[in-house]
Amino acid sequence: MKILAVEFSSEQRSVAIWADGAVRGSAGETATRATHAIGLIEQALAQAGLKREQLDCLAIGLGPGSYTGIRAAIALAQGWQLARPVKLLGLSSVECLAEEARARDWNGRVNFVIDAQRNELYLARYEINPQSAAELGPLKLASLDEVRSRVASGEMVAGPEVNRWFPQGRTLIPEAATLARLASTRSDFVAGESLEPIYLRETNFVKAPLPRFPGN
Repeated sequence: MKILAVEFSSEQRSVAIWADGAVRGSAGETATRATHAIGLIEQALAQAGLKREQLDCLAIGLGPGSYTGIRAAIALAQGWQLARPVKLLGLSSVECLAEEARARDWNGRVNFVIDAQRNELYLARYEINPQSAAELGPLKLASLDEVRSRVASGEMVAGPEVNRWFPQGRTLIPEAATLARLASTRSDFVAGESLEPIYLRETNFVKAPLPRFPGN
């Protein structure tokens, strides 16, 4: 299966092409106001020697992370599926981080943290060994103090911006190449309309009051 992986959940955005059992092309950029998604994809396709119409599947990193970046990746996937009969996969960017940690031989308990704003972090805890990266608890919102207590007990902490809060943490960015490798083992394809960013807070909308006019 020929896969285009798109990982835009952090400030370092990337795409990768998986074909014939390996990553055959990749490209990346630092996030700005403009996302050059199509340009990145064309670079990766050129490296892989493939055309857009040869792709079988798009794999999207669903975060958590940059809501704008993730939404851009999802919109790309939805539009692509409307134009061509491709399969879609949505994967957790934290799962991507865990796989990268395993590939780097980070053995032991690792806490992955991602900025959730409002003085909170997205937190996921994994047990890493050479054979697997096992999730020890579901992704959740956590306070800085909770993560500090884990660091104080000797547990490793890692993530895209970890040094903002924990100088001893290890910086780790979710990469499209890793996402592509994970996607090559999956078959839980979804329709485009079911792709949603991973966002743990309940969304609340407040209805605006009706406009008031003179004499009413």
